[in-house]
Amino acid sequence: MTLQQLKYIVALDEHRHFAKAAEVCLVTQPGLTIQLKNLEEELGIKIFDRDKVPLKPTEAGKEIIVRAKKTLHEVDGIRDFVIGQKDNLEGTVTLGVISTLSPYLIPQFMKAVRAKAPKMQFVIKEMNTGQLIESVLTGAIDVALMATPTGYPLLREHVVFNEPFVAFLNEGHPNRDNAFYEIKPGDTKNLLLLREEYCFNAQLLDICGINAGNNIMGEQFNYDISSVETLKNMVRAGLGFAIVPELSLANDTALQYKRFKEPVPSREISLVVSDNFIRKLLLEKMKEAIWDSLPDSLKEGKKYRRIQWNDSPHFINAVSGLK
Repeated sequence: MTLQQLKYIVALDEHRHFAKAAEVCLVTQPGLTIQLKNLEEELGIKIFDRDKVPLKPTEAGKEIIVRAKKTLHEVDGIRDFVIGQKDNLEGTVTLGVISTLSPYLIPQFMKAVRAKAPKMQFVIKEMNTGQLIESVLTGAIDVALMATPTGYPLLREHVVFNEPFVAFLNEGHPNRDNAFYEIKPGDTKNLLLLREEYCFNAQLLDICGINAGNNIMGEQFNYDISSVETLKNMVRAGLGFAIVPELSLANDTALQYKRFKEPVPSREISLVVSDNFIRKLLLEKMKEAIWDSLPDSLKEGKKYRRIQWNDSPHFINAVSGLK
């Protein structure tokens, strides 16, 4: 068994096509096929079902591929160790970003980090919370920018800032003219949620003190969206109200949203890495770039009430149905 063979099966799993995988691996298709056959014969087990179109791993093959990814990640860690020892900010890093933060911070971050680490290459991937955690644990991404704490002992969390939540209200909302937003019993049935962002929903439900979100559009519509901007447009259309992160308000007027009184409910945003990640200098430069990208309002010493999500019953109930 060789590292090259492990790279081949990972590429085959990603592309599900011999020709595409061979092209990515810079090898001929017959060469890749022979190496796969040699590996399967050595292990005494089929890794891929060649009768399926597109190509599909066997049940045993799925576990082998997961272990191959972890092995290759550990090998990359050795290479990164050498780079880290020299404090050399070069190479490629894959950064996964929570989808409720990415559109509002990443453009500014990319400009700021370019000056701090000009020789680094960044691959940016937008994901939901569950995908980010799994990707960091398996080595599919190097760093995640997300809400914490995660509750996973194998992850290391480097807090960067606290982002307040604000209420985004339609024109007819009774709290529209108040100085601050205070949750009223009648509001809870009109709260709009992002269907696939379980940690975000758990935070909102905890802020509002309710057990479940409701679809105020009734039985006629069942929405399945993951964009804060779409959520805000639904509010503008008079379909309810939303609680959104402050960074998403850059293009909105103060009339469209209301802040909470102190202590303001907020989410903790951190850079999250696996426990074998050693590129401390890179993390420091990324933290500096993120901090420089924030508006001054998020740098002020306000009193925050951090809303956790990983131990919320709303989050646990949501993800338990996925297993």
